[in-house]
Amino acid sequence: MSLLETDELYVEYTSKKGVTGQEQIVRAVNGISLDIRRGEVLSVAGESGCGKSTLAKALMKLTEVKSGEIFFEGKNVINLKTKSELQDFYKKVQMIFQNPYSSLNPKMKIGQILSEPLEINTKLSKKQITEIVEEKISQVGLDKSALNLYPHEFSGGQRQRIAIARALVSEPELIIADEPVSALDVSIQAQIINLIKYLKDNFNLTFLFISHDLSVIRYISDRIAIMYLGEIVELGLTEEIFQSPKHPYTAALLSAVPQINQNNKIQQVKLNGELPSPQHLPSGCKFHTRCPYVMEKCKTQVPEEKFFSDFHTCKCFLYP
Repeated sequence: MSLLETDELYVEYTSKKGVTGQEQIVRAVNGISLDIRRGEVLSVAGESGCGKSTLAKALMKLTEVKSGEIFFEGKNVINLKTKSELQDFYKKVQMIFQNPYSSLNPKMKIGQILSEPLEINTKLSKKQITEIVEEKISQVGLDKSALNLYPHEFSGGQRQRIAIARALVSEPELIIADEPVSALDVSIQAQIINLIKYLKDNFNLTFLFISHDLSVIRYISDRIAIMYLGEIVELGLTEEIFQSPKHPYTAALLSAVPQINQNNKIQQVKLNGELPSPQHLPSGCKFHTRCPYVMEKCKTQVPEEKFFSDFHTCKCFLYP
C-alpha cells in the first residue's frame, strides 16, 4: 500500500546569472510520478544536480511546486494550508538533512532541540516530553547525558544521530533522508546506515533515502529510482537494478563503482560529457547528449515507460 504518491510533479525556480543578474528558469523536477510504499526504503540515486534534493524539499513543502500532485495517506499535500493540517503532516513526515553541522541550532542544548517539536505540535506534559526525548536519544545510541550538551560538543556522526533522534520524536510514518551520510567519514557512514536500517526494521518506518553512493543504496534499499535531469529513468527492486540494469545511465552509474563490478557481468558504459544544465534541458530524451547508444529519434522524441517486471520499469528507446 502506498504511503506517499506523486503524480506528474514539476518544480521550477529562477536563478540569477553572472554579473548581469539575468534571471533564468531552472527546471529541477520534470514530471515525476512515484510511490513510496509503507514499510519500505525507496532510494533515489543520481548525479549531483539531477534534482534529488529539490524533490525531497517539494515532498516536505519546503519549496513551491509548479504543477502536479503529492498525496500522503490519500490527502493532497499541496492543498494543506491551515496550522492544524500542517502540524498533522509534519508529525507524520520528517526530514534528515545532509549536513549535521548546520541542521542543529548551536545555541540550544540537545534536550531543547529534541523537545521543541513536541512542545510546538503537541499538548503533552513536560514529563511526557522528557520521557520521549530520553527514549529517542537512547534509540540512536547516545547516552541521556547528551541532552545537557550543545551541538558543538559532538562529532559529526554523533550530530547526525541527534538529527535522527529529532526526526523520531514525533513518531513519524515517513522519514525523508537527504544524503544523510555524505558529509561524514567513511567509518562513521557505516554506523549511521546501520542505525537507519535498524530503525526501519524494528519500528516499521518508511524511508525515502537520497544518495549518490550506490554501495550504500544497495545495502539499505528495497527499491531504487534512478533520476536524471529531474526525471525517473529507471525504477525497480534493488537486485533488479544491480543485476540487470536496463537504462544506459543506470549501467553507467554502476560501471563507476569498482566493488560492484568485480563479480557482476554488467556491461561497462561510459558517459559522454557532463550533466547538462537544468536551465537548458535537451529536447527529446534528456539523456541523448551523453548516451553511447543514441539514435536519431532520441533527439526529438520522449521515450515511454517500458515494463520488465511488475516492479521494474525503464524509459529508453533501446527497448521496443
